[in-house]
Amino acid sequence: MPLQYIGAVLTALEAAQCLSSIVSDYQQVTEQQEIRRREITAWERTTFIGTAVSAYINYKEITEQEQTKRREIEAWEKTTIAKINAQREILIGYLNRSFDERAENFRALFNVVDRAIITGNNEELEVALHSITEIAKSSPFKELANLASVKAALDDPNHKWTF
Repeated sequence: MPLQYIGAVLTALEAAQCLSSIVSDYQQVTEQQEIRRREITAWERTTFIGTAVSAYINYKEITEQEQTKRREIEAWEKTTIAKINAQREILIGYLNRSFDERAENFRALFNVVDRAIITGNNEELEVALHSITEIAKSSPFKELANLASVKAALDDPNHKWTF
């Protein structure tokens, strides 16, 4: 083979090797890019999953806190309503007793007035009318200003109600 052919073959061979090297380098770069793309996709997936999991955990914690607050509010509501109802019963009991006693006092005093008129006893009539006026002036509500004393009085069966 003549020399010029050998030079051409060598050049072609070098070109083929160079082309083979370029193809090999391209394949390596492409493989590295694919690996990098997979790594990025995995990282993105992990980051997204991590963020989603973190958000879910945060959501569950807030949900538990709010449920606890709701239970506390419900317990407070029940105790407050029970306390209001107890105070209501005390007040109703006080009013019933005080008005019953007032009615009884008025009946007794009007009986005294009737008897004084029949007997013509003006002194007795004057005292009875004065007592009726004083009872009518007083209010059974003035003692309610101090609810604690009313409650204590209601709890005491020997308490004497005076007006």
